[in-house]
Amino acid sequence: MIESKQVQQVKSMRGYLAPLVQEIPPSGIRKFFDLVSGSKDIISLGVGEPDFHTPWHVRESCVYSLERGNTKYTPNAGLPELREAIAEYLYESFRLLYEPSDEVMVTVGGSEAIDLALRALIAPGDEILIPEPTYISYSPIARISGGVPVGIETFAKDQFKLKPEALKAVITPRSKVLILCYPSNPTGGIMTYEDWLPIAKIVEENDLIVISDEIYAELTYEQKHVSFASMPGMRDRTILVSGFSKAFAMTGWRMGYACGHQDLISAMLKIHQYTVMCAPSMAQVAALEALTNGMEEKDKMVESYNQRRRLVVHGFREIGLPCHEPQGAFYAFPSIQSTGLTSEEFAQRLLFEAKVAAVPGHVFGLGGEGFIRCSYATSVNQLTEAIDRIGNFIKKL
Repeated sequence: MIESKQVQQVKSMRGYLAPLVQEIPPSGIRKFFDLVSGSKDIISLGVGEPDFHTPWHVRESCVYSLERGNTKYTPNAGLPELREAIAEYLYESFRLLYEPSDEVMVTVGGSEAIDLALRALIAPGDEILIPEPTYISYSPIARISGGVPVGIETFAKDQFKLKPEALKAVITPRSKVLILCYPSNPTGGIMTYEDWLPIAKIVEENDLIVISDEIYAELTYEQKHVSFASMPGMRDRTILVSGFSKAFAMTGWRMGYACGHQDLISAMLKIHQYTVMCAPSMAQVAALEALTNGMEEKDKMVESYNQRRRLVVHGFREIGLPCHEPQGAFYAFPSIQSTGLTSEEFAQRLLFEAKVAAVPGHVFGLGGEGFIRCSYATSVNQLTEAIDRIGNFIKKL
């Protein structure tokens, strides 16, 4: 039996932390998710996660693989057969041609791929250009990598598209990387071939490298996704990041991938080798099954999201909240400016007074204030009830 000893409590360990880490705020999305956890009667439109379960045959492939004892390391870049399937899928879906052996790597979610790409590219002081509102992780990861994030505001009147004149306005001699997130989290905005053309020209003229986060590529509703890497001259300038979380309802599996020029992927792989070694072997087996036999389920999920998209946009407009029509992802981004509340005030009061959780738009950067992000990846009944509650909440303001 070990004798109990009085332990001297240290009041704070903050003095040991790196100043850069101390300066980074906690996730604004996670803050609202934590408030919802354990609370009763709250409808959550906050976290961007499919309400579908991973298809059974995908789960079963993992179970069967475990039963056979496939629990060893895989090659650092991922199972060769999975990399081949990813390359084939990208070619068939988006006409992107990558060599599986040295231009495709499997990562622990798309998040790791973004982290690896930035760490492989950024030297201290380099500027990372980020159209906003956007996914909240880009700017903090850029700072951790030693870079300087530079926001580029986009607007609802432009369907939150990146405009060439806005991109030109922020470029300096220190500009090195442009991060793109289309279809967009949080706005649901997309870019067409015609939209990309002038952006590609600016990228080439200014010798930029692009990290294109296309995790929602499969979730477009009225026209097919156009990858920035497919634009003339952009393949070798672009690190394409994607994964299985959204389209295949595999968030917890943490399966992502990155594709690009072999020099870029080789540098990312070097960091990957020293940090996580490889993505989980059993999750890679499941991802391979999803790509090989999961397209029918994927298409059904996308159709369901499309139905909910129309319901939610119509619902917000009916209760007096202007809402641009999202063409991708599974988010609506209605304006709450007419209420006179900030997005933080609106979201907090909505949570406590109407028991609906949404994410305040300001956490997504420039242009986000005055909006809330609502995920429609939940049931129609829940969405209908949420719209009713929000409508009643607005009437009482």
